[in-house]
Amino acid sequence: MAADFYQTLGVERNASADDLKKAYRKLALKYHPDRNPGNKEAEEKFKEISAAYEVLSDPAKRRQYDQLGHEAYTSAGHGGAGGAYDYQRAQDIFSQFFGGGMGGGSFIFEDIFGGGGGGRRDPNAPRRGDDLRYDLEIDFEEAMYGAEKRITIPREVSCDSCGGSGCEPGSGKHTCPRCHGTGSQTVSAGFFNVPRVCASCGGSGQVIDKPCRKCRGSGAVRIQDSFQINIRPGVDTGSQLRVPGRGGAGLRGGQPGDLYVMIHMRPSSVFEREGDDLACEMPIPFAVAAAGGVVEVPTISGCAKMKIPAGTQSGAVLRLKGKGAPSLRGAGRGDLHIRVVVETPVDLRADQLKLLEAFNDSLKESNQPRRRNAVKRAGRFMRESNE
Repeated sequence: MAADFYQTLGVERNASADDLKKAYRKLALKYHPDRNPGNKEAEEKFKEISAAYEVLSDPAKRRQYDQLGHEAYTSAGHGGAGGAYDYQRAQDIFSQFFGGGMGGGSFIFEDIFGGGGGGRRDPNAPRRGDDLRYDLEIDFEEAMYGAEKRITIPREVSCDSCGGSGCEPGSGKHTCPRCHGTGSQTVSAGFFNVPRVCASCGGSGQVIDKPCRKCRGSGAVRIQDSFQINIRPGVDTGSQLRVPGRGGAGLRGGQPGDLYVMIHMRPSSVFEREGDDLACEMPIPFAVAAAGGVVEVPTISGCAKMKIPAGTQSGAVLRLKGKGAPSLRGAGRGDLHIRVVVETPVDLRADQLKLLEAFNDSLKESNQPRRRNAVKRAGRFMRESNE
């Protein structure tokens, strides 16, 4: 057991009755054994939570607890809240809190654990179809410019022969004799009863007199659905396109689900992408890097001219504003970042080599500040190492 009941519920010592209820509800639903089958740690936590709530929710017990303190109160055995708190007692507290005993089980387990909406769900109510996912690979160019793509997906649609009822035309349904129309059967599970989907009607509460020959009573048929989707410029890997009504078939007249197309962009051989910004590497001649000039660089909308400042070093990044990827968030585009690589000439002729030697001999230290500083740092290191 925790050292303090307030800590167990995660509330302050001046917590109101509503605060206690909210805390207990959240924790009891989280650690209830039905949500954690076979988890002994969760079961112990559930018992601790119930013990704490049983004491703090009772004004008289809470006053005693606050006066005596945790150790004195639990060692005296007040309220059965000692270390060996009984599981059945914890289950009783849970049942009382949620407004019903555990005899039938359906109210608590369908509405709380099954996600019901405050009352027993109608097993024959229309149900929306499942959403589907489709993974689509597109080229970098398609992501930049947009495209129309035709996709084909297998999915279920409402049977046109029976209208989704599952009944052969001219026939109908009758109430399931096993579950009496509830769609579930109660089975014993330890200390309490747990509802299970009726095996006879599959949870619908009704049995088909004569199943539809086309869909075999399911109310849906499987098709290969082919259609076009529009890819907006600027999509990226992880972008999601929703196609309404192209998901699974609804049941009992329910609306079909939606299709979610997940985009996967193939990498480009020229550009790298980070959000709306693009980057590429551009080799430039040594003479242009030294003297400055203008070079052509690729962009997604064609070649563009970029000014190279005199003295540009290899590895420098120059930006072309508005030359990146289109933005999905609205108008405008990202930027294009050009990583400059100064290319050293190769396969030079003898006369070219002589010109380079003459050029190199004409240079002063001030013409190559990075080399000058590197030589100084290396010389200082060598002197210090020899001292």
